[in-house]
Amino acid sequence: MDIRKVKKLIELLETSGIAEIEIKEGEEGVRISRYGQMIAPPNMPATSEPVLNQSPVVVNVGSDDSYSSGHKVQSPMVGTFYDSPSPDAAPFVSEGSKVKAGDTLCIIEAMKIMNQIKSDASGAVKSILVKNGDAVEFEQTLFIIE
Repeated sequence: MDIRKVKKLIELLETSGIAEIEIKEGEEGVRISRYGQMIAPPNMPATSEPVLNQSPVVVNVGSDDSYSSGHKVQSPMVGTFYDSPSPDAAPFVSEGSKVKAGDTLCIIEAMKIMNQIKSDASGAVKSILVKNGDAVEFEQTLFIIE
């Protein structure tokens, strides 16, 4: 399961009144609960019984259509995303930056090797979908270029 989707689900849980989310993609699935089994939500008295009266919200996760326009730059490997050549340096690009094919967009560290990820399209960086230091997966979308 894509770690980015799990992070989005956790953010959804934190910003909403939803107590639990369960997602299934084929054989894989994940359940994220705001409250542990033995802890009652803040508006209910604590008991030694699990909270059973809250139904989980089941969400179908398909492709991420919110970024369907523009060219997607995907990670060619699993690793750690870095937006700059060193911790004290400026990022390679930011949202709105103009890039040409061949420009370095980021670095992905994999097995202690720093791999420069270059743009394969020219245009403006519309969105940066990961943060500095995030773990990224193979073929995870990192940037949208228009």
